[in-house]
Amino acid sequence: MKLAVPLMIGQVSQMLLGVADALMVGKLGVTELAALTFVNSLFHLPLVFGIGLLSSVSVLTSNARGAGNSAAARASCRHGLYLSLLLGVVMFLGAWILSGYLGLFGQPIEVSAISKTYFLVLVASVVPALASISLKNHADAMDRPWPPFWIFLAGVVLNIGLNWVMIFGKLGCPALGMEGAAWATLISRWCIVFAMLGWLETNRALKEWVPYRWFRAPVSKDMRELLALGFPASVQMLFEVSAFSLAGLMMGRFGATAMAAHQIAITLAATAFMMPLGLSMALTVRVGEAFGSGEIRRLRRIALSGWGMALAYASAAAVVFILFGKVMSGWFSGESAVVNLSAQLLVIVGVFQIVDGLQVASSAMLRGLKDTRLPAVIGFISYWLIGIPCGLLLGLALGWDAAGVWWGLALGLLAASLLLGPRLWWRVR
Repeated sequence: MKLAVPLMIGQVSQMLLGVADALMVGKLGVTELAALTFVNSLFHLPLVFGIGLLSSVSVLTSNARGAGNSAAARASCRHGLYLSLLLGVVMFLGAWILSGYLGLFGQPIEVSAISKTYFLVLVASVVPALASISLKNHADAMDRPWPPFWIFLAGVVLNIGLNWVMIFGKLGCPALGMEGAAWATLISRWCIVFAMLGWLETNRALKEWVPYRWFRAPVSKDMRELLALGFPASVQMLFEVSAFSLAGLMMGRFGATAMAAHQIAITLAATAFMMPLGLSMALTVRVGEAFGSGEIRRLRRIALSGWGMALAYASAAAVVFILFGKVMSGWFSGESAVVNLSAQLLVIVGVFQIVDGLQVASSAMLRGLKDTRLPAVIGFISYWLIGIPCGLLLGLALGWDAAGVWWGLALGLLAASLLLGPRLWWRVR
């Protein structure tokens, strides 16, 4: 909990970026909120792929710390930053090509028409986002979670302030509408990167664990190790998030109201997910430390405590979503049709909280053991062979519409939990 608490709070604070965007853009109208849903469905795929790839920094740094190998930790940090910058640039170039074909995704014409500039600026923010995540992963694995927490929180506050100025045209700035939200995100993320680099350079306690020279020529062996560990993890995360993104795209078939309701539900569900995600990041570090130092007997106790904490939080979150879903939906929209539908979706979110918390905890602990290949296969089975087909069947074939798609996602999460849990227990035994 000492490590998990700042990570959980930090993850929630980062989600406030998306919550602030949804709240402020929602004031512009249903079409703008629907466009936000569409763009975020596309944007989160490359971002989550990068996050999964860079999770290898946490694993390798924590392994190195457990073994007392500062040189390996420095290499992990430096090569993680290289990888994040390269990946971010490649993703932006791909998004620039894709931006000319947004109309092919089957969205309402008025939604596609206002999405292009917002999409490009938002994807440009992937470059600083991934760089800051890489640096934060290294600091967290070094058991220094609080300074990054405060830096990232300051970035959230800056983003919200810039949203107010740039979306609505305050303090002499022209009113940029939803595009202002994207520019605010880009600026605040670059500020976070520079603040993280400044802190790491000036922290004396981490002097031996931070690169002496940041831009030395990369070592191919170290880059291969990062990729070999991070790529399967990123693929596993991509399968899960792409299922939710595809669900967002499917909402276009049910109209702007369904898209707006889905955006509200996914924003609140993702915000709640940041707590077990922060816990899972701490579990990756603790398992990596124990594994790196050869303390194999600790692994089983870490697994049991991780499951217990994930279950406790998920139970509380489930109660909140089921009982107060309609109240929370009203924060985002004043239209009764949108509020009522999003409240229905939040009941489903409440139902799948427990299995979602358990599967992310199991996946993270397996990552700390450098076990990422089979979990990637499990992710494909759970989300693309079970979750998406069930969502299509219930939502389109049986006519359950948006609720049917979300029940399909819930079944995918259940499958992941039932498959990853036994895998972890077998490994720690």
